[in-house]
Amino acid sequence: MMKKKSIYASRASLVLILCQVISALDVPLDSKLLEELLQPPTITQQSPKDYIVDPRENIVIQCEAKGKPPPSFSWTRNGTHFDIDKDAQVTMKPNSGTLVVNIMNGGKAEAYEGVYQCTARNERGAAISNNIVIRPSRSPLWTKEKLEPNQVREGDSLVLHCRPPVGLPPPIIFWMDNAFQRLPQSERVSQGLNGDLYFSNVQPEDTREDYICYARFNHTQTIQQKQPISVKVFSMDSLNDTIAANLSDTDIYGAKPVTERPPVLLTPTGSTSTKVELRGNVLLLECIAAGLPTPVIRWIKEGGELPANRTFFENFKKTLKIIDVSEADSGNYKCIARNTLGSAHHVISVTVKAAPYWITAPRNLVLSPGEHGTLICRANGNPKPNISWLANGVPIAIAPEDPSRKVDGDTIIFSHVQERSSAVYQCNASNEYGYLLANAFVNVLAEPPRILTPVNKLYQVIADSPALLDCAYFGSPKPEIEWFKGVKGSILRGNEYVFHDNGTLEIPVAQKDSAGTYTCVARNELGKTQNEVQLEVKDPTMIIKQPEYQVIQRYGQVSFECIIKHDSTLLPTIIWLKDNDELPDDERFLVGKDNLTIMNVTDKDDGTYTCIVNTTLDSVSASAVLTVVARPNPPFDLELTGQLERSIELSWIPGDENNSPIISFVIEYEDGLHEPGVWHYQTEVPGSQTTVQLKLSPYVNYSFRVIAVNEIGRSQPSEPSEQYLTKSANPDENPSNVQGIGSEPDNLVITWESLKGFQSNGPGLQYKVSWRQKDVDDEWTSVIVANVSKYIVSGTPTFVPYEIKVQALNDLGYAPEPSEVIGHSGEDLPMVAPGNVQVYVINSTLAKVHWDPVPLKTVRGHLQGYKVYYWKVQSLSRRSRRHVEKKILTFRGNKTFGMLPGLEPYSSYKLNVRVVNGKGEGPASPDKVFKTPEGVPSSPSFLKITNPTLDSLTLEWGSPTHPNGVLTSYVLKFQPINNTHELGPLVEIRIPANESSLILKNLNYSTRYKFYINAQTSVGSGSQITEEAVTIMDEAMASRQVDIATQGWFIGLMCAVALLILILLIVCFIRRNKGGKYPVKEKEDAHADPEIQPMKEDDGTFGEYRSLESDAEDHKPLKKGSRTPSDRTVKKEDSDDSLVDYGEGVNGQFNEDGSFIGQYSGKKEKEPAEGNESSEAPSPVNAMNSFV
Repeated sequence: MMKKKSIYASRASLVLILCQVISALDVPLDSKLLEELLQPPTITQQSPKDYIVDPRENIVIQCEAKGKPPPSFSWTRNGTHFDIDKDAQVTMKPNSGTLVVNIMNGGKAEAYEGVYQCTARNERGAAISNNIVIRPSRSPLWTKEKLEPNQVREGDSLVLHCRPPVGLPPPIIFWMDNAFQRLPQSERVSQGLNGDLYFSNVQPEDTREDYICYARFNHTQTIQQKQPISVKVFSMDSLNDTIAANLSDTDIYGAKPVTERPPVLLTPTGSTSTKVELRGNVLLLECIAAGLPTPVIRWIKEGGELPANRTFFENFKKTLKIIDVSEADSGNYKCIARNTLGSAHHVISVTVKAAPYWITAPRNLVLSPGEHGTLICRANGNPKPNISWLANGVPIAIAPEDPSRKVDGDTIIFSHVQERSSAVYQCNASNEYGYLLANAFVNVLAEPPRILTPVNKLYQVIADSPALLDCAYFGSPKPEIEWFKGVKGSILRGNEYVFHDNGTLEIPVAQKDSAGTYTCVARNELGKTQNEVQLEVKDPTMIIKQPEYQVIQRYGQVSFECIIKHDSTLLPTIIWLKDNDELPDDERFLVGKDNLTIMNVTDKDDGTYTCIVNTTLDSVSASAVLTVVARPNPPFDLELTGQLERSIELSWIPGDENNSPIISFVIEYEDGLHEPGVWHYQTEVPGSQTTVQLKLSPYVNYSFRVIAVNEIGRSQPSEPSEQYLTKSANPDENPSNVQGIGSEPDNLVITWESLKGFQSNGPGLQYKVSWRQKDVDDEWTSVIVANVSKYIVSGTPTFVPYEIKVQALNDLGYAPEPSEVIGHSGEDLPMVAPGNVQVYVINSTLAKVHWDPVPLKTVRGHLQGYKVYYWKVQSLSRRSRRHVEKKILTFRGNKTFGMLPGLEPYSSYKLNVRVVNGKGEGPASPDKVFKTPEGVPSSPSFLKITNPTLDSLTLEWGSPTHPNGVLTSYVLKFQPINNTHELGPLVEIRIPANESSLILKNLNYSTRYKFYINAQTSVGSGSQITEEAVTIMDEAMASRQVDIATQGWFIGLMCAVALLILILLIVCFIRRNKGGKYPVKEKEDAHADPEIQPMKEDDGTFGEYRSLESDAEDHKPLKKGSRTPSDRTVKKEDSDDSLVDYGEGVNGQFNEDGSFIGQYSGKKEKEPAEGNESSEAPSPVNAMNSFV
């Protein structure tokens, strides 16, 4: 029997294992096996050692056990057998040892107080429970007591005692008022561990009559209340002299004012104390001090440090808390209370004792007959615990003898066990602070091998990962395990396999060829058995495109990809997480087959997104960070400091940068006095700066705001700062851009740019305008005008220089002396025309004009230049007049000559010259007449070819649109073109100028000719026009060809030729698309001006023809009405004049009366193309002749 101490049994596991003995057996957790094997009892559930029950409810004392056969149960009470059959209030649950005491039907909990112990027994042994101490909970009422009011002087200390009734378990204490509100606590007022309320010093606000201590008993869920305590705090400063005199007669209170005091410890008392705590518990040490000012508490451990991570301070550092204490926490702990007047300290000597705790608890032992084993029970404590053994609940010294058992202190040694050696042993370790009890059975079994792994169990693993093939077995003696691969495979051995003691075969790195059938064989002296399992090796799941780091602007769209590759027999599932948690339930998150898209991104979407791919065999994941950037939040808390007349310091706190660093801050200001509501740029500072010194102007009511700038953009402006009005001062500057320009011949208009409102520096802004005639000994004339920007001086001479200055002033004075500018009074029209105008004709399209300058005094204004008016009177070749269109050329400055370009040849012109100033033009010079010489004519207006016969063609042409002189003749050239588009010999004919048609005879029949015609003057030949035509076919040959065409052999030949042509066209088309050239194209390019082709006259062959036109244009000779463009280039002749001599009026327009309205354009329009488009294309019969 155990002495005085209860017994505690650890819960036994369903898995029965033997420890520390090589021959011991492990009994697998197999329900079928466990049902068949004999097993001693094992306690599985029991009530706690110290069991406090609610006296109002039924008492349930738990005791559950298992074994084979099922155990029976019995109880002892206070060390003697408890016969439950004799107590009608006590019942035992069926198939259980749990007792139920019926309190709710008349039983009293106090009658069942005591120490209970449960025994579970079967034929293999008996297990016992802890000693369970049953005690009903108690929540007694407070004893009535008469509480005197507490009268205390301000600054003194005070302790309000709680002294709660003794309950089971102890109550929880707290202080409240009549309104059930917790009383506030602080460094000055706090509750001690014993429940008392401590005041380090009282204050007038501590006066009240409802200090109430409450005790809460959790087991019974009741709260008990102490009678209210009254506290009256007297303040000497608030009492009149009479009350103070009355109080001065007492021994308790004096008339002294409140004085400060050094600390004095209220608890614990004295200078030292001791404390004993058990290992594993929480150590609580307390120091509360009185004093004024309120003392501050500090804790130290003498000769060491307070344990890190286990030390906490509570109750405003008045309580030191160390959790999970051990023997190493023993020592002296000092609390120090300190204020400005001194300190006090207390040393608490802490000793940590220990109830017994396990070093090695005994474990169940399963043996085969004849085997050996040991039970070990080792425990420690302070003081060291005593170890004792029981067998089946009976002290081993008086238990039945067992020759296989030998007790050696904390160890029982078993040798040559037999089935009768089965029993349950109890180990008890106890000292003065507690005890431990453990049940461990010895079960001797003789069983043939059994394999518990299901037959043909399928194992699936991922390639390159371990494969574990189970062979759960049982047998007594312990079977030997062997593994084979395949039906007739040899036993598995070698480093590529790992054989575990529990029968499991491990393939550390499974490959595809590891798949197949594996056989496990178990044998002992009582028999043999085997089992087959299957192994499949799968391809690993891989993420072949992982999500990538993304930076996205707020309200944008972002996508993460997660593309996978997996074994075809596995079904993967993809899960997306945000910050290792589920995605938000938000329709903006769209999960696709292999991607995640987030629409309309917001700041809360910032984080880490993880793609997890799961199959039944493996799992892979990949993560990427999403950074949401946006414009920064506006700065805030703008503050103005260091206010001076011309400067101030502005500071601010930056807003959130929204994941994009702030680059700079823009400071703007508002002038509430002159421009309210208008914000102006002030300055810009780097993003690392949050203060700036700002320069100010006088007489401005400033408000400032700050805008943050990052790479995304600018923030919203901050809230405006407070306003700051600077003092007035004289203007610092004068108006700018002062000018003097007359608007009439007899006035002077003085203008300037007014000062801005903040530039006025004070009220009453005005301007002092001063002027005097230059180079004349005159005094300044001045006038003060209001805040305007213009002043007109009347009665001035025409175009006279003046000295002008404008000075700003306000109510406080003048600005600095302004600088002078030169202006002029108004201009008038020039008085005289340029003289000695001369014209020099350079060529048929260009002339040079000279003139003498006018005297500057007659200009009566700023000389801007000269204008030359010129116009064509008539063409000398046609003698016909047309509408006069005047042209104007302007020559800037004081020039005396200029060039007249774009003239028409062989024409009569007139011109005059005028001087120009700011007011306008002066009178024109007398008209000057000049004529241009002849030039080359333009091309004939048309060329058409009619009346084709076998050997003749009729040509008709029109005279040039612009003859540019007297026509002398026409030149006609022509040459044949054969079927390969080569040009033949060139024939030239000269025709009188009065002719407009010609019949060409003696031509070859059915032949294409190309014709060129141009007109000539005495100067030379003009540009030519071209055309092509074909003579008709001979009738006899046509008849012969028709006869041939009816022959079958000819039809077949033509079909073959057509097929070849089709193939050739396809090849050419392909080459042309690829940018290549082909012979047909080269032949087509051959039609050009015959005068520029090389010809071989010696052998009669034609040279290679090359077009003069752009490579980008295809010249097709078969196109009807084609002709070369007119050549209108002007031959450049020697001239000493530069380009600046041509004036500024190259582009111009005129009104009907010839006045200038624009700039003259010298470009000529393209002349309309004319000609006969009736030339015939070659007939199909002609095409056939080329193949004969």
